[in-house]
Amino acid sequence: MIDKKFWKNKRVLVTGHTGFKGGWLSLWLKLLGAKVYGYSLNPITKKNFFSETKLKKIFTKEVRKNIQNKKEIENFIKKNKPQIIFHLAAQPQVLESFNDPVNTIYSNIIGTVNLLESIRKKKYIKALINITTDKVYKNSEKNIKFKEDFCLGGDDIYSSSKASADIITLSYIKSFFDNSNCNISTVRAGNCIGGGDWTKYRILTDSVSAFYKKKELIIRRPKAKRPWQHLLEPLAGYIILAQKLCSKKGKKFNGAWNFGPDRRIHLSVLEFAKIFGKKLNPMFKIKIRKATDKREKMNLDLDSSKAKIKLKWKTFLSIQKTLSMTAEWYLANHKKRDMLDFTSKQILEFNKYFNKKK
Repeated sequence: MIDKKFWKNKRVLVTGHTGFKGGWLSLWLKLLGAKVYGYSLNPITKKNFFSETKLKKIFTKEVRKNIQNKKEIENFIKKNKPQIIFHLAAQPQVLESFNDPVNTIYSNIIGTVNLLESIRKKKYIKALINITTDKVYKNSEKNIKFKEDFCLGGDDIYSSSKASADIITLSYIKSFFDNSNCNISTVRAGNCIGGGDWTKYRILTDSVSAFYKKKELIIRRPKAKRPWQHLLEPLAGYIILAQKLCSKKGKKFNGAWNFGPDRRIHLSVLEFAKIFGKKLNPMFKIKIRKATDKREKMNLDLDSSKAKIKLKWKTFLSIQKTLSMTAEWYLANHKKRDMLDFTSKQILEFNKYFNKKK
């Protein structure tokens, strides 16, 4: 379970805190009583979760700097002495990696190496969790569920850069952290959705944009299936894993972990758009357009039995509940509600039911 007492006054660094997933995680940690520090570039979109929730106020200290600069991240860590680090700073998009492959490689690989180098021999750091992606696996698009020990790969720059960062993290564990006070894991989740994501090239973002502009939604690859999950489910797994890494038996939890949804909430892009669009507006319209040659893998499915058995982690949100929570966030935002308060209530409600669910 998520232990609020554990997090009381813990110094926690979130890299990539201005991003969608990093922002939600930072707020949850703050609600648990942690002292949260942030290290990131500015948000990559004009409209974003960080700005819409006025999230800056929750941080003990936050800076806008590039993880590619080793000296700066090292100095930040030395000065603030975090006990736990969640690493989410990255170039997070498949299609953007076609536009700027070099920056993707530097952000996702060198940025991770810089962080790992910065925490070596820092006795006050007890745990590091490197958040990667389900796309790290070598995907032949067969109907299989990927386990943590399956071969990693990637046919596009984004996927291969995250797979490389994953492999490098695991090699650092073996090379430098086996006898260290710091325990390290990499975590892989599916397509995370929730309120506040305006990142380009995503069906959720495109749907919200079409709703706001009162236009029809244009979709590509309507048959592509995705393991949709509300981001609070994998974030709960990351929080529990961090607790375990800081325990006396923390070394047992080093390594890779999957946090994917059940098969019951796998939908095609078209099915997703139809259900989500109707929750935003009953008159929501969709148009299918031919995709470009630059493509993502169509079938992605994670085997998360390791997390369910060893961490007692669980998924319980139905696809309808997942999409309803997400639509409610955007509708509240559209009505100019206090989004920090609204998001906090969604987190606290989820936290309550997560700890109760058997």
